Amino acid sequence: MSSPTDMKIIGKAARRVEGGRKVTGTMPYAADVVAPRMLHVRLVTSPHAHADIGAIDASAALGTPGVVAVYTGRDVHPSGPEPSNRAESILARDKVIYYGQPVAAVVAVSEQAADDGATGVDVSYNLRDAVMDMRAALQPHAPVVRAKNHPAGWDPSQLRTVESGETDVALLPDNVTGARRITRGDVNAGFAQADVVVQRSYSIPWVHQAYMEPHATTATPDGFGGLTIHTCTQGQFITRDVTARVLGLKQSMVTVVGMEVGGGFGGKASLLAPLAGWIALRLNAPVKVVLTRAQEQALANPASGAEIDLKLGATRDGTLVALQGLAILDAGCYRGAPLGLALPSLGGWYKIANVDLVGYEVLTNRPGTGAYRAPGVPQATFAIESAIDELADQLGIDPLELRLRNAVAEGDERLDGTPWPRIGMREVLEGAREHPLWQARLAGEAGIGLAVGSWPGSSEACTAGVRVNPDGTVIVQLGMNDISGANTTMAMLAAETYGVRLEDVRIATGDTGSAPYHGESGGSKVTYTLGPAVMRAAEDARRQTLAIAAAHLEAAPEDLEIVDGVVRVRGADDRSVTVGEIAAMSMDWSSSIEPVHGMGKSAITDEAPTFVCQIVRADVDAETGKVTLRESAMVQDVGRALNPQLVEGQIIGGATQGLGWALWEDLAYDANGQLLAASFMDYALPNSEKAPPFDVRVVEIPSTAGPFGAKGVGEPPIIPGPAAVANAVAHATGRRITSLPLTAPRVLAALQE
Repeated sequence: MSSPTDMKIIGKAARRVEGGRKVTGTMPYAADVVAPRMLHVRLVTSPHAHADIGAIDASAALGTPGVVAVYTGRDVHPSGPEPSNRAESILARDKVIYYGQPVAAVVAVSEQAADDGATGVDVSYNLRDAVMDMRAALQPHAPVVRAKNHPAGWDPSQLRTVESGETDVALLPDNVTGARRITRGDVNAGFAQADVVVQRSYSIPWVHQAYMEPHATTATPDGFGGLTIHTCTQGQFITRDVTARVLGLKQSMVTVVGMEVGGGFGGKASLLAPLAGWIALRLNAPVKVVLTRAQEQALANPASGAEIDLKLGATRDGTLVALQGLAILDAGCYRGAPLGLALPSLGGWYKIANVDLVGYEVLTNRPGTGAYRAPGVPQATFAIESAIDELADQLGIDPLELRLRNAVAEGDERLDGTPWPRIGMREVLEGAREHPLWQARLAGEAGIGLAVGSWPGSSEACTAGVRVNPDGTVIVQLGMNDISGANTTMAMLAAETYGVRLEDVRIATGDTGSAPYHGESGGSKVTYTLGPAVMRAAEDARRQTLAIAAAHLEAAPEDLEIVDGVVRVRGADDRSVTVGEIAAMSMDWSSSIEPVHGMGKSAITDEAPTFVCQIVRADVDAETGKVTLRESAMVQDVGRALNPQLVEGQIIGGATQGLGWALWEDLAYDANGQLLAASFMDYALPNSEKAPPFDVRVVEIPSTAGPFGAKGVGEPPIIPGPAAVANAVAHATGRRITSLPLTAPRVLAALQE
């Protein structure tokens, strides 16, 4: 392979291959799908957070011109207990457990007729008490979102005696669906050594991914009992598997066509496919379901809120000696909160000898939680990075230096007992220390704070294909759904590896019936895991090409090279043949040459944790409490910046979302479970006027397994933002605020204390 110094494509800025279609408005999305005889579905949703469903009168809806059918949970789930997971719970049958839960589906010949019909469905409800507070949901006698089958002799007091590691949740109260404990050393002895202790409770709200494109799905029967589904999804094979399981079909009977995703950030999965597929098979007609924006806010896959109690102790010289914490993650009404990621992130990247962390996943009367860029980690990071900063203030130590003194390094033991691999925590902190923004803090400028974040990385097996056309173009065959410009990166990797120009590479994303396998596009793992598969496929195609060219040019394969699509003998440029000519040789009517078609697979097990440090400068209006962001700097380890332009865009995008979580965003409900932020009119988001200028600095600590040393980029930049802003506000005002978002009323109340 090429060395970093002689690569033509990798490490250079490249435009996104799909960018032109997006900016000109010609890119088709899931809501644009049209099929002959297509029917439209509008959902009827619950106005209550917790209630028994009584009678459902659909007579007025069925009398509406254009309405074909109305289905309820009693049609979809005619018997047995109601499903306890999000994917299988197509429509509520016996009771609703969150505001916005679908209770009926109106099917009509047009969107307008479906809308009109939906207003004619009359549902009677018998209200129940809702539980919206996650601490209240922990209690044994709280309103039960979904009852468990408890074993004989069940004792709710077990909640307070969680054993180390995973716990049998059947022994915990009904609303507790997950529990975990992480311990190291003797935490009581550790606090006995501490000269300074910080103890706080931190509150982090639910937030929505706020993508521009609402969920949309079209399901079309194939006439043989199967389905073709066009949908916006971050993982078409996962959507296929879920839909097949829910509908009782073989996977081969469901073909999913992953459309261009108009924003996902972890929130686009298989939300509507089972419902659309069930109706399509029932009516033997194509069916489209598109959520309204209000429905998107109410019933999609938002990020979990959290309540975290933290106690952190250090000696006078700044050595962290003890950490104790309780993390409660709100799963909404279906299990799935990211407890397994959040709990180890509570101090996991600091060397602390004595640790005792307990975490619970609880149910409340909110929609089921989903993934959102580094799920669980921004919540945990807000707590630990706020506590570290406050501890530094009390010790009189520069908060960056305190982090450096306690930063983990390669070989240090993680909370799970395994050693840290090669990581860049110290490097990003050292980069932040030299940044002019932090130097301004050291010079006495107020309102500057920082925080560190880490993403553990993830992996998944995948495959890719590469073939060559007679016109010299190279086709990269993928099953990936691109949500972040990854197609551009895959084209760059294929071009660099095979030996053609980037403009001669085309990405061909097939459906689940024809594409090579790929899992979900998320977790910052696409480049890390699919990249090697693409490179191996390109290498395979290159070997095949050189073998054919060797025979044609009467030279040994090792004496050949491919440069800009031309195979030539090294040192003899007049002896050459184009890759297009080689492809044509194999595609002739009577050819005896096998066509060039490379295959590559990947199943990486090496981890590549990434670190990022964010610095924020903020002004606080003492009269109103308004926080204004002036500038921000990001120093992030990316392993290797394959496409610097794309890397910078990912970092700025993620950082902006983190600042939104810090200052504006809150998917708020009232005490009865009514959603208070049902549209973008009342759900505040960062925009171009609110987001500060960003200065992005990358650190390159190559991974052992990623392509050319690359690591995941998309997850880390959202992580430190909430804590960095809170630390900047604390530095500006002398007030430590531990609840997000830092709205003007909340900051003003702190200033007036």
